[in-house]
Amino acid sequence: MGTRPAELRRAVTSVLEQEGADLELIVVSNGSELPALPEDVKTVRLSENIGIPEGRNHGVKAADGDIVLFLDDDGWYRSRDLARHVSRRFAADPGLGIVTFRIVDPDGGPDQRRYVPRLRAGDPLRSSRVTTFLGGAAAVRRAAFDAAGGLPGGFFYAHEESDLAWRVLDAGYHIEYDAEAVMYHPSTHPSRHEDFYRLNARNRVWLVRRNLPWPLALSHLGVWIGITVLRVRSLPELRAWFRGFGEGWRADCGRRRPMRWSTAWRMTLAGRPPVI
Repeated sequence: MGTRPAELRRAVTSVLEQEGADLELIVVSNGSELPALPEDVKTVRLSENIGIPEGRNHGVKAADGDIVLFLDDDGWYRSRDLARHVSRRFAADPGLGIVTFRIVDPDGGPDQRRYVPRLRAGDPLRSSRVTTFLGGAAAVRRAAFDAAGGLPGGFFYAHEESDLAWRVLDAGYHIEYDAEAVMYHPSTHPSRHEDFYRLNARNRVWLVRRNLPWPLALSHLGVWIGITVLRVRSLPELRAWFRGFGEGWRADCGRRRPMRWSTAWRMTLAGRPPVI
């Protein structure tokens, strides 16, 4: 979005320094001006901020590679071997659809629990199969991305990763949290984003309307109503969440394509049934 030019240069440098992999680097400007970048960086300039998922979709359309890595402008890769490591993971396992990375606080703070995309997140050094991923810290097989229909552009922000992940799983691929694939990212909280609570609620409703059989969809929303009421202590924030919840039912969520019950069972075996 053009607000972090120094951080963007750091992210770009960390990609260009990768060794042992054939890389192209694409920077998407989401309705903003770009600072000067190296000549071998491809740019996609969007006239307005169309949101995180649709911005990434435009980046993928401009890409030629079989594997797509997503990186936010305030993150960077710690190791010059990350791209080679990821490439080998995908080459060795044709069923691997997405690899999500371990995020480390550059200031030495503890790895945050919310950055480990599984319910039993206590040990960030343990790799495992998971059912979602972190949007700015992941690599996706292009064939799996296309089979899933890409990211849901209308979401703008929040839960777009889960939407893509669930459709990738339903296409027959699996997702891995790889603790050896490390990137740096400052410790932040998602509620810093404007309109976080409304979009979080609206997109959760859209997520289940688009992807879950109705018995699972209603169970999922019931669980998250309870969790939200217990977690959110601010009355204005709670009101914003319920406004978004209502909007999620009224507004068009895009094509509904319920996952197979066998996919829901695979998610359960991976440790996270799609009701939470």
